[in-house]
Amino acid sequence: MTDLPEPLMIARDADLAHWCAHWLERPFVAVDTEFERTETFFPIAGLIQVCDGERAFLIDPLAVSDWSPLVEVLRSPGVIKVLHSCSEDIEVFLKLCGAAPAPLFDTQLAAAYLDMGFSVGYSRLVKSLLDVELSNEETRSNWLQRPLSASQLSYAAADAVYLAELYRIMAPRIEAAGVTSWLLEDTAEQVAAAQRIQEPETAYLNVKQAWRLKPEELAVLKVLASWREREARERDQARNRMLRERTLCPLAQRQPDNLQALSRIEDMHPRTVRQHGNEILELIRQGRQVPAEAWPSRLPEPLPADANRLLKALRKVGQRHAERLGIAPEIVLRKKTLEALVRTGYPTGPYSLPDEFIGWRRQLMGEELLAIANAEEMQP
Repeated sequence: MTDLPEPLMIARDADLAHWCAHWLERPFVAVDTEFERTETFFPIAGLIQVCDGERAFLIDPLAVSDWSPLVEVLRSPGVIKVLHSCSEDIEVFLKLCGAAPAPLFDTQLAAAYLDMGFSVGYSRLVKSLLDVELSNEETRSNWLQRPLSASQLSYAAADAVYLAELYRIMAPRIEAAGVTSWLLEDTAEQVAAAQRIQEPETAYLNVKQAWRLKPEELAVLKVLASWREREARERDQARNRMLRERTLCPLAQRQPDNLQALSRIEDMHPRTVRQHGNEILELIRQGRQVPAEAWPSRLPEPLPADANRLLKALRKVGQRHAERLGIAPEIVLRKKTLEALVRTGYPTGPYSLPDEFIGWRRQLMGEELLAIANAEEMQP
């Protein structure tokens, strides 16, 4: 690894503007974030780390107020932003300055494209490619404390430096494999997904086990989940601090009408009963009053065991292409996309390609998957 100067702390708007102008001239910047998110809906940025291949920088988000220069860097089409497993980092930037990094090179995704494993952790990737054992002693540090310790600053700077080194190794390999555009297509989709705001009225669709509920119970669940999503966002409180997800389906099924019955719901936190108990009871009453014609439709059940034959046949298509291309099979044919395809026609067909099956995957194997799905269902 190249020896770099000591990391530079950026705690003034003028300094950030100066260095952002410099980064705009670089082909890439490696970026990492440290944040807190234990009790809040939105992440609270504690530190932003940048390495441009020449030096590491530590930006103090508690001191900087003008983020417009960084926004320009994050949005610059000529500067690749390098991050690792960055869904939460994207949220940090969206909250901090209203911009997401693009174009984006995710080293975890790149590892999958290079068949180094699916969802490879950062430490493992650094060990594999750089032969460096990372310390994890600061992983759960308080990044909002000031001053930050020397150990925290060293740990944070090292992450950005190693990330830049990973990019220097992986980017040429990705280019040689001919999949750079595929990777950037996937990360652009990831950024777009992060910017889609959950509509409170559809939050109930994401509740685990909601498929078990009857339409009249779903009406109650919809009211509860909508309130939880809206209030958590407005109060900047974690969803589960407002109302634990595990309680939502039991509430919709049992529909308690007094505080004592509410407190007996499994996993119901006493704090929730104290702070929001009467409001939750009123929401349940509102849900029960929804007319039958306005009840939500039942949600699709998990695919039954009988669908395994078709899923296995389709999965083989992805595995065959993955082996030929040298890409992790989980990337070539994603589980959610595969199940969505089967749902379009199960059990009798005909099948069609789901809306989420887009881009290079659709071009590579869309028609092949359809042909196999429909042929499978024609067999006795």
